[in-house]
Amino acid sequence: MNTPSKPYKRPVSVLVVIHHQCQRFLMLQRIDNADFWQSVTGSLEADELPLDTAIRELCEETGLCLAKEQVHDWQLHYDYDIYPEYWHRYPPGTRRNTEHVFSVDVALDSPITIAPAEHSAYRWVDADTALTLAYSPSNRNAIAQLILQAAS
Repeated sequence: MNTPSKPYKRPVSVLVVIHHQCQRFLMLQRIDNADFWQSVTGSLEADELPLDTAIRELCEETGLCLAKEQVHDWQLHYDYDIYPEYWHRYPPGTRRNTEHVFSVDVALDSPITIAPAEHSAYRWVDADTALTLAYSPSNRNAIAQLILQAAS
């Protein structure tokens, strides 16, 4: 469980969808569950703003260290139930999380360096595959919204 060296996570996080012109999406496979593919996610640290977390998590999880101007803040958040297998990461009794949504449009040849403690693989995939792979409903919703925006 949690120790003084590893404090509980805040139940506030970010989701950063990485795409190339809303046609290709970068999906990351979690190391603790081979079926769990996702975009970049991460909890806010103490006194951290969602945009700062999005930038930090992008850099930590993919090696894409971008400027604030390159990250699109959707001014949208999803509230969802935390998966039971992750309850121990949060303060006792915490069962809901608020996830702020961001996206970045990057070149397909952008160098990607995944965080080996969190992810075992990454793939650039088409929109349909991204929707199929995305494990969490909030991740699927965000990808679907990007696809709809591109089509209009």
